[in-house]
Amino acid sequence: MNNSVTNTARLLWAGLRALLVLTVVCGVLYPLAVTGIAQGIFPGKANGSEIKADGKVVGSSLIGQAYNLPLKKGQETPEPDLKWFQGRPQNGLGTNSVNTQYKLILSGATNRSGDNADLIEWVKDAKAAVIKDNSVPGYTVKPADVPAEAVTSSGSGLDPDISPEYADIQVHRVAEKNRLPVAQVQKLVDEHTDGRTLGFIGEPRVNVLELNIALKELVAKS
Repeated sequence: MNNSVTNTARLLWAGLRALLVLTVVCGVLYPLAVTGIAQGIFPGKANGSEIKADGKVVGSSLIGQAYNLPLKKGQETPEPDLKWFQGRPQNGLGTNSVNTQYKLILSGATNRSGDNADLIEWVKDAKAAVIKDNSVPGYTVKPADVPAEAVTSSGSGLDPDISPEYADIQVHRVAEKNRLPVAQVQKLVDEHTDGRTLGFIGEPRVNVLELNIALKELVAKS
């Protein structure tokens, strides 16, 4: 009986020591080491890829933002503020009430199939809006010029980037709204267009937040 109690106590003490050691190693030392290495080698990414403007953090390069006008009385969906470059439609064109307007509650999309009647109608309406909003005197957006990401949300609903093609069709509208030369705004887009990662991964892209920060600085200088 005494041997049984002793053996049990020895096993419990061994298990407790293993628990304490693993807790310290895996719960304290390892996280501190990983955090220290990350902060030392790539602090920007380790801190969430923050983007700063005027000395303040205004967002992350990994998460899209909405550029909308304040809601008017009786409105449920805000209108886009057309003086800014617009990103992809937010979360299934706003049909998911859980995560509209890039609110950081959860990430997701509509999960509707490509032949879904409602989705087809939303895409048609979104395409018509892109053509209408970006057509200005002397420049008309053609239906064939509207890229797919201009009328569809990403799988996460939080995509921070658009294609250079979508940025290009917004140039004339942004220039007109901000009373800037088209060439200057087009130069901004070109300067903020990133190529494929390592030259062959992904597609060329434009980070909308970074582009709009540069636009704000350009407007302030004009």
